[in-house]
Amino acid sequence: MEAELCGKDPTKVDRSGAYMARFIAKHIIWGDFADECEVALSYAIGKANPVSFSINTFGSGTVSDEILTKACKDVFNLKPAAIIEHLRLRDISYSETATYGHFSSVLFPWESLDKYDELKKAVEKYADRKN
Repeated sequence: MEAELCGKDPTKVDRSGAYMARFIAKHIIWGDFADECEVALSYAIGKANPVSFSINTFGSGTVSDEILTKACKDVFNLKPAAIIEHLRLRDISYSETATYGHFSSVLFPWESLDKYDELKKAVEKYADRKN
């Protein structure tokens, strides 16, 4: 039996949303857009898009949280099905998370930075509009 976050499969947004929040936060930190970052996602049953999405950099951002939020909405598809597909959540051996943890392991797609260039361009687009 594979270890599972909250005992649910990847189609449940408590799992897929947590991985996507980590994925987005890593992009923000590694992109030098902030030193600290909290990504919050809220979903409602029957709604494909999150009912709430926010980013808080606790004042450490090089651009505003508003710009980061807009840029992330452009770059990251936050629909559960898109998250599952992009992060390949149906292909993960979740037993590995029991050994290595869910985060900080290069074994997992949500630890990659494959959207870095897209996020940088989106942040620049919104930052340029503000000037």
